[in-house]
Amino acid sequence: MEKKAINSPKPSFIQSINITEQWCREWEEELLSDEVLADRISELINTKSGLRGFFAYCLSDINCSLLDKKPFPLIFKLREQGKKIVDIVIKNLIMSSAQVINHKRDKNTEYEKISKNISDRCIDLLKDLDTKLVTSEINKTIHNLDNMSNSFDKLIKYDEEQKNYIKENIINISN
Repeated sequence: MEKKAINSPKPSFIQSINITEQWCREWEEELLSDEVLADRISELINTKSGLRGFFAYCLSDINCSLLDKKPFPLIFKLREQGKKIVDIVIKNLIMSSAQVINHKRDKNTEYEKISKNISDRCIDLLKDLDTKLVTSEINKTIHNLDNMSNSFDKLIKYDEEQKNYIKENIINISN
């Protein structure tokens, strides 16, 4: 087992993904307890790159079950972080939901499944975060949805089919 601590006080996005992958693998192999993993992740997500890298890995890697199992110590640490966690999870929900529609149009079922898995993980995680904060941020998102654009090309706005699917997924948070 490798050293679990973060070697750099400000790991890059790629380093954060790699750190998260290592910790999740060790957690899956029961080499790290829920509490130790939660403490390590809490440290990692204190930086913007760490936050982005953690969620990039945990949401997108189909073999990472951390956000499927959602151990209580992790949820506690994520709730402590408040708005920045809710914001990044909502952004990932919106982007992945829009991508489901894009992949469906392109008949790319493999990528469609991956994007659907990401959106499902976001929905499930939002259900466990601070309800008032999630509700407040979701209401802002719905209000601004017509002005939101693709994260890769800011000139491309979400179309009606994408917005409707995003809204369907937002409704699923309360189910």
